[in-house]
Order: sequence, then structure tokens, then C-alpha cells
Amino acid sequence: MAAVFLVTLYEYLPLFYITVVFVCFLVTSGLVLGWFGLGVPVILRNSEETESSTRVLKKQMRQVKNPFGLEILHPATASVTKGLTLTPDCLEDCILTCYWGCSVQKLHEALQKHVYCFRIKTPQALEDALYSQYLYKQQYFIKKNEKEEKYCQLPEDAQVVDFGPVPRSRYPLVALLTLADEEDREIYDIISMVAVIHIPDESYRLSCRILYQYLLLAQGQYHDLKQLFMSANSTAPPSSNTSPGESSTDRSLLEKVGLAEDEAEVHEENSKDCVVCQNGTVNWVLLPCRHACLCDACIRYFQQCPMCRQFVQESFPLCSKKEQDEDATTHVIQDVHSGRGF
Repeated sequence: MAAVFLVTLYEYLPLFYITVVFVCFLVTSGLVLGWFGLGVPVILRNSEETESSTRVLKKQMRQVKNPFGLEILHPATASVTKGLTLTPDCLEDCILTCYWGCSVQKLHEALQKHVYCFRIKTPQALEDALYSQYLYKQQYFIKKNEKEEKYCQLPEDAQVVDFGPVPRSRYPLVALLTLADEEDREIYDIISMVAVIHIPDESYRLSCRILYQYLLLAQGQYHDLKQLFMSANSTAPPSSNTSPGESSTDRSLLEKVGLAEDEAEVHEENSKDCVVCQNGTVNWVLLPCRHACLCDACIRYFQQCPMCRQFVQESFPLCSKKEQDEDATTHVIQDVHSGRGF
């Protein structure tokens, strides 16, 4: 009996091994191809037929009114020795305070103090948090809804021509915008704005621009403003950091190769610029890469950014469906009033 069992086992053992290997192969293939829906990245599936099984988190947006605006006028001509011109645009009466040669460490410590200790809602509050770790201070009163040009420059007796090699221990210029009236600070969630501005000097000739902008909230938080990366044919307004000279240079290069067109034609052509379908208006921003490149129809199919292939952790819309419907209704009314036919 034992001999018969051993002979049978010897005959069928190779088939048993082959069966086990085949089953393992099927299970592995099923996992790889996503047959069991275990969150396989969407690039392994047909995005035109099937939506991704793993949903990208939609970030909850909170709409707040920012009373502060700041722009550098003629950044190409700005320098440490010649100074620069700032153009604040505020919804209420504000105070613009400029700190030349502000300590990098003390500024970030001040931002942390705004969160944990006290609120930076006046110039004196920031000055106390900085422990006077700056070279020179200028202050201006800004009237609401008036774009007043303010010229900022270090005095000649300061004898500062550069702030040393990179990495630096001091920012060239830190601009603080605060609300002038106490009553306004009770109305707005955003009570201050801190802008870190780079100004070219003899050691570092990078063009003048705003490096960082921080919005300080009355509740004790602060937000770091960051630019969105729009698609190449986006109709977004040009950044305030781009000088008029750079824009004209770019256009002249386009004209040389025959790609420049009238502004009206470019605007009409670029009104729908989703990088995937080329037929929908870009409305979704992907995080953390900050690429704004997808429309409402295409956002549900992607777990990776189609621009940089980085995995998307969160996303948020530039405007809600309600706002889009209101804009469409407004355009229809305007077209009817102008006598256009449909």
C-alpha cells in the first residue's frame, strides 16, 4: 500500500508544482492589471472608459477677502543703491512699513510668535518681535483704493551696497502692510501681509522680485502665498514679477519666428486650454505640484499630474460650478444686449 502511494505521488508531483506556479502567476497578473480594484495607479488602466478607483482628495476651500495688494513698479531699474518703487493697492486705509536688511532668522521667529504668542497686526508688534534686527525703516500711510507710488531707498550714510553672498543672513527688504484703523481689524480675517523682496546688488544680480508673501490672520495662522503654474497657453494675467522689458522681449522673439498674433485672436484661441482634452476651461489646481491644467471633466481620471507626473495628493477648483453658471449667464445677457444672434 505504501509503495502504491509513493509511486502515485512520484507520478503526479510535477503536475502539482506546475499547478501551484500557474495559480501564483494568475494571482500576480491580476494584482498588476488591477482586476481586483486594489488601488493600482490609473496609468495602468484605460482612462477613457474607467474612472480611478482611488479618489483624489478635494481640498475644502474657504473664501476670504484680502485687503492688501503690493506691486513692484519698474523692477528692472531697482537696486540696493538706487532703491525701488512700490505700489500698494489696499481696500482700506493701511500703513506700509519697509524694513531694509531685516534678519532672516528674526523674521521667521516673528511669524512663529504670531501663531503662539501675540498677533502681528501693527508695525510696532512686528518691530518688537524683530528686536530691531534691521538696518533702516521707512513708513508710509496708504489711502484706500488709491494706487500711490512709494519710493523706498536706503540713506547714503548707511553705506550698504550689497548684503553679502548667498546664503544670506538678512533679507534686502521686508514690506509690512497693516490696517490703519482698529475697526477694520475686526472686520477682516487677514490683518497683515508680509512681503519679502529681493533687490539686486553687487553680489547677487538676480532681478528684483517678491520672493515670499505671508498673509497673517487674526486667529493666529499665517499662509504662504504661492504662484500657480498655468499651462503654456493659459490666459492668466502676467505675474507682477515679470518686467515689461521681459514681456516685450518674449513677444519680439515670437514675432521673429512668426508665432506672434493679435491679442484678441490669442485670447479667443486660449479661452479653452485643458492640456488633456483641449476643449474645456482649466479650473483645477493639483497639489503639491500647483499645476493648473485640467478641466472639470478630466480631473476625475487622473491620480498623477499630466504636466510633471507627480502623484496628486489634493486638488481644488479655481471657481465653483455655481460661479461658472453665473458667469455663463452674465455672458449670455451681455450678448443679448449687444444684439448678437444665436
